[in-house]
Amino acid sequence: MSAQRDRIARLIGTLFRTAPLTCAFLISFWTTGALTGALGGRNDALLDRVGFGTDSPLWTAFSSVLWAMDLTGYVATTALLLVFGTLAEREFGALRTAGLFLTSHVLGVFLGRGVVLLGSNLGWSWPESLTGEVAAGPSIAGVGLVLALSFRMPVSWRRRVRLMTALSLLVLALYSGWLEDLLRLTGGATGLLIGAFFLRRDEGREPGTLAERRVLVGVLVAASALGPVVAVLSPFPNGPLSWFSDVVAVAQPAQSDVDLACASGAAEQCRTMLVQLSYGRFPALVMSLLPALLLLVLAEGLRRGRRFAWWSALGATAAYAATTGWYVAQAARLPEVGGLETGFSYGVPILASLSITLVLLLTRGNFTVRLPRHAIRRFWRFTAGSIGVLSALYVFGGYLVRDRFAPRPGFLQLLADLPTRFLPPGYLGLVPLRFQADGVVGTLLFEYTGVVFWLIVLAGLLVASWRAWPSSSENQAAHARELVRRYGGSSLSHMTTWRGNRYWFSPDGETVIAYRVVATIALTVGDPIGPARIDAVRGFAEFCEENGWTPCLYSISAETRDEVAPLGWPAVQVAEDTVIDLDALAFTGKKWQDVRTALNKAAKQRITAEWCTYADAPFAITDQIRSISAEWVTDKGLPEMGFTLGGLDELTGDGVRCLLAVDADRTVHGVTSWLPVYSEGEVVGYTLDFMRRRANGFRGTMEFLIASAALQLKAGGVRFLSLSGAPLARLDRGERPRLLQRVLDVTGRVLEPIYGFRSLFAFKAKFQPTYRPLYMVYPDAAALPRIANAVSRAYLPGVTLRQGLRLAARMIRRS
Repeated sequence: MSAQRDRIARLIGTLFRTAPLTCAFLISFWTTGALTGALGGRNDALLDRVGFGTDSPLWTAFSSVLWAMDLTGYVATTALLLVFGTLAEREFGALRTAGLFLTSHVLGVFLGRGVVLLGSNLGWSWPESLTGEVAAGPSIAGVGLVLALSFRMPVSWRRRVRLMTALSLLVLALYSGWLEDLLRLTGGATGLLIGAFFLRRDEGREPGTLAERRVLVGVLVAASALGPVVAVLSPFPNGPLSWFSDVVAVAQPAQSDVDLACASGAAEQCRTMLVQLSYGRFPALVMSLLPALLLLVLAEGLRRGRRFAWWSALGATAAYAATTGWYVAQAARLPEVGGLETGFSYGVPILASLSITLVLLLTRGNFTVRLPRHAIRRFWRFTAGSIGVLSALYVFGGYLVRDRFAPRPGFLQLLADLPTRFLPPGYLGLVPLRFQADGVVGTLLFEYTGVVFWLIVLAGLLVASWRAWPSSSENQAAHARELVRRYGGSSLSHMTTWRGNRYWFSPDGETVIAYRVVATIALTVGDPIGPARIDAVRGFAEFCEENGWTPCLYSISAETRDEVAPLGWPAVQVAEDTVIDLDALAFTGKKWQDVRTALNKAAKQRITAEWCTYADAPFAITDQIRSISAEWVTDKGLPEMGFTLGGLDELTGDGVRCLLAVDADRTVHGVTSWLPVYSEGEVVGYTLDFMRRRANGFRGTMEFLIASAALQLKAGGVRFLSLSGAPLARLDRGERPRLLQRVLDVTGRVLEPIYGFRSLFAFKAKFQPTYRPLYMVYPDAAALPRIANAVSRAYLPGVTLRQGLRLAARMIRRS
């Protein structure tokens, strides 16, 4: 606990040194809120005194920055400022950051006040509802600071931050629509103008990359899906598009209210309330949210560059525009309000859908990743079959139990009602209500036909839009093995040939990169193999961009890292390779005492080192190897790791040799596997991979096997041995680690009691190796969370829920 407190104290100290203004403001912000009781919830009396509104004194433009509307506002604003306030102070310094912060707030609230007054004078009911309201919160200044800071961000981050922030502010203002939402929008606009006039650098306009264009289109589609959801989640939506909450969410009126409305002769209200009453809360909620979920799935498919997702998103947005237009046409028959309000409230959703449709049409060329034909056929068969089965079930099943509906429907009535079963309930208030369900079976058919259908479609889109379809063939794998033998590569080059890898080849076919796609991250396995590594990395990056993946060069050597440095990709050390030069090897001197002891004890106990290939070994031997491996896995109670750490499956690889510690009774005490390293077609070295020892076997088994392998392979003319890289362990070279490197070091310490990477690294030091760092190189820091997820899933591909929970519990206990 004391070590954890020390780390927290160091983190806080670093934060205060880096961003003193942000820390001081947040302390004042929370202290003021606590002393005035604002943290306990919305305090209208306090807000009337310090908040800003159309009727408030001018000085409240400054006082409103020190309070938030509620506890959620305090927490969200703190998170916003800890990230972007810190970045702003690093970029501008404390004084300029304070100026940007206050200017964005003051000008933003006065701009918002002007919008409210102008809209009220035009007779628009939404601004009129905001007259006399007050709002407070540094989030108004915070979003302005974010958008001003975006002018000093790298190009890729600049566009993403602007689009995501602007869309979020617009969605909140249009759907939630309270004064604080409008002031955040005008505060963001103020920050954007400040950045454009005072912070813009004289840099040429850089065209967006293919991956970035895909991301931006995906974000746009996702924002269109989230708007109505915001209206639903807002307790009291007030924005000009808040009427969407009636479409997305279905209220559940009391039966007495329904009877009263129907008895009073209010036909439209009666019909709407009857529809609302006809749906249960759960199916209504699911049906209401499914369109948004579908668009979110398609947005992720667009980010991955899938043509199938583009076609689906185009169809969905066009259908959404048509449906919204139909809804608006029907709603226009209701009693009219002001012309401006009608035009804005009903015109914006249609224009937004049409605009997104236009954007999709204009950016069609960016979505080039095609699914295999069989995958597309499978999806359409799946979807069409689902429609047919569910339609038949509803119509014919409903007819069989027609007594469970009121009034009792005929076959043609059920058929006519079928299309409405696939609509969100909010749209049903504009169509005739033919009958209601009465009874369990009728309710299931009436309410869950559409739910099941859309869940099936959602599952199909998830598979079609997200799955990475395999493309490498056995011919490609054979060609990769040939290049490994011809050109060799690093000590990890043989891992290129492992099953599960996919291959990218240079245009001349002389350079190969082995990779695995995990969650849109293309993880390479070691260095490129071949003569043109830097050109190969460029080509591989373009290939990944075309396919909607992010490349990540994993476990590459320092030489490859230096070659790709001109690309500007960040690098971080992820492991330490340990290499023994066999030419100068001699187990003499005190530093080799442990190794000599292991050799001598093995000789006394009549334990010998025997070479074999796993595929040709006798069953009595392979059975013991499998037993030892199973015992090792069971003892840990955790999943066995993969990716760059081989298991039993990798023992059968071409050229892999096993060295066993066997006693006189033919009992196997331990086993190691050695992967060949080639140069110009000849084996020049071996890399240690698989290591297992019997729990009650000879204690110095690993020292004995490695030493025996070194002596025997040296006699055979082999130049070096690699004891392979120890993940999340490294030699301290006296360099000041960067933040990501420190995170990896902490992760290594947390996992040490579980997997023992650092203990393994210390064990290898007995053999006096030469240390060679292995690096991870990646193009975009924004992808680091996804890269971390991909690496963890690559190392633990078959982890079960129980194993994952056990691993997490051990990590928490050890942290």
